[in-house]
Amino acid sequence: MPYAAGRVFHDADSHVMEPADWLVPFADEPWKDRLLRKDPPSTRPPVEAPKEKVIEGLIAGPKGRLAYGAYDPAERVHALNELGFASQLVFPTSALRPFRTSKDEEVLYAGARAANRAMAAFCGDPRLLGVAYVPLDNPARALEEAQEAIRLGCKAIWVPSTPAGDKSPGHPDLDPFWALLAAKKIPFVLHIGAGSRTLPQEYVNNGKPKSPDLHGGGENLRFKDYVVLPHSAEMFLGALVYDGLFDRQPELRGGVIEYGAYWVPGFLRQMDMGARSFGRTDPYLQKLSAKPSEIIRRQVKFTPFPGEDAGYLIRDSGADLYMFSSDYPHPEGTNDPIARFERTFEGLTEDDKDRFYRANFEEMMGAALTVRALEDAR
Repeated sequence: MPYAAGRVFHDADSHVMEPADWLVPFADEPWKDRLLRKDPPSTRPPVEAPKEKVIEGLIAGPKGRLAYGAYDPAERVHALNELGFASQLVFPTSALRPFRTSKDEEVLYAGARAANRAMAAFCGDPRLLGVAYVPLDNPARALEEAQEAIRLGCKAIWVPSTPAGDKSPGHPDLDPFWALLAAKKIPFVLHIGAGSRTLPQEYVNNGKPKSPDLHGGGENLRFKDYVVLPHSAEMFLGALVYDGLFDRQPELRGGVIEYGAYWVPGFLRQMDMGARSFGRTDPYLQKLSAKPSEIIRRQVKFTPFPGEDAGYLIRDSGADLYMFSSDYPHPEGTNDPIARFERTFEGLTEDDKDRFYRANFEEMMGAALTVRALEDAR
């Protein structure tokens, strides 16, 4: 019996645990050495991995690099069967590290091209929906990389939750990029890890030794990072609404992944309050097609963390906003995300649950969900 059974489940967040040389075979010749990842010793996998990997019950089994299907594409297909998800968005974990923060535009876009080729190769099964990464710093190159990623078969485009170089992401220079995604029914996604930490480093200097991270190590979020985690996503979405991008591209769809969702109801209210207050004099607000919360609602979805009260979120702000995710094989997804969500679902209808597990994801993905994946789901 698969882990997820009894209804259709789509997984809006999963990952590859890439080896350090994952990009090298997919990089153009001048960039192969530059894109070899140099991991800190504390994050390197053990020399001797277990000889037998957990398959049955793997949602509660080893996570990270030791998880079944963590980096082997054939294993991942078997893992998906065991998990029981009809489809799964697949994000990189560490593949962006060698190039994401580079100030050299050539390195930035060469790295993105290699990462997207690698992701497309990993996601050969139509149920594995590869997520491409496209920096927006150069609008012409962003368009070119998005076109290539779509040609390769990637099913969503991850963009950094930051300004687009020296421009707002809603600047007209980027309209061809957004228009391509809208026309091809390919969603954009925001995800923790690409510009999502806004905590000034001075706040880390509190006169105390640095605390361990969420898992007792040193590579992930700490409490001060967590409490400001959604700020970059709020700024990004606020810009797209205010700049009129969603009105110019009403068919564009997007998802905000692994930022949690407790902040979403307040964010929607804050946006509407701002529009009411400033809309008396601001001509850009006056031109919006609807209240900011309504624009977000029609075009963007969000994934709660398994520890959050997803039932409260749905009851407060509607069943049309939120999607299920497992974060497999990252440990943050917990050993039983479905049960954690179900414990909060008191009073929800079957339609509410179906939207959370299936329909909202299908609305976001649109044509990016292949006919076979949808047939398998049903």
